[in-house]
Amino acid sequence: MAQRKKLSIGNLVFDCHFSGEETNEPIILLHGFPETSIMWTGLMDHLATMGFYCIAPDMRGYSQGACPRGVKNYAMEKLSADILNIADSLGLNKFHLIGHDWGAIIGWNIVYNNPEKIISWVALSVPHTKAFIKAYKTDPVQKKKSKYVKLFLLPFIPEYKIRKNDFKGFRWLWKNSSSEEVENYLSVFRRKSSLTATLNYYRANLGRKKMQPIGHIETPTLFIWGKKDLAVGEMAAKGNAKYMKGDYTFLELEGGHWLIQTNYDELQQAIEKHITKYSNT
Repeated sequence: MAQRKKLSIGNLVFDCHFSGEETNEPIILLHGFPETSIMWTGLMDHLATMGFYCIAPDMRGYSQGACPRGVKNYAMEKLSADILNIADSLGLNKFHLIGHDWGAIIGWNIVYNNPEKIISWVALSVPHTKAFIKAYKTDPVQKKKSKYVKLFLLPFIPEYKIRKNDFKGFRWLWKNSSSEEVENYLSVFRRKSSLTATLNYYRANLGRKKMQPIGHIETPTLFIWGKKDLAVGEMAAKGNAKYMKGDYTFLELEGGHWLIQTNYDELQQAIEKHITKYSNT
């Protein structure tokens, strides 16, 4: 069973889930918005039975002890550095990486900028940044799906709307999550500082200061996308292949954005196959 522990990195303290033996080949799993590392625990426990060591942090802003104030503290450089620092603190020179939603965005950046550290890469729902931006600029479907981003860039208003009726909108997004997961999510988002911090991911990287562009990916990559995804359209998902220069697998599922809750069996099998294929053990 995944164990919850605190991990200190400089002056930040991250809440993390761990599963498996520390001597086994490592996998780091990155959650997205609006979720936490608890979303991964079932998959982590399965991968641990296969002989892997799994680590999933509640990322910057989500961990109460790693929630600095200010938009600038949520720039991509800092979000990526957190994950690399966590790996270094655990003595992980190389690791597999899995990310969903914002975890995928951060993962793409880590994989591109630190290919020597990544054994294999699995992105869920969100494609390579350039594939997404191209679709956002040219595809009417993607523009419609991404309308919420403009709201999130505003100060104060999105926080008010999200908290309305005891997080009614978020609860709808979490309708396929377990009651334990929902309670964990609410424990984070009910903290005003954390809600603002998690929205600062958008403000810091999609607002005035844009993320630095990334290039082609050579790391073995599995990209999994659901045809009914409410946030990412077909043009962005299928345009991902253009930026893959290494081994690449694209899996299209009959599902939406929250694939680990709705398409778990397919997801588990695909991830297991991919990681096993590129494992160094």
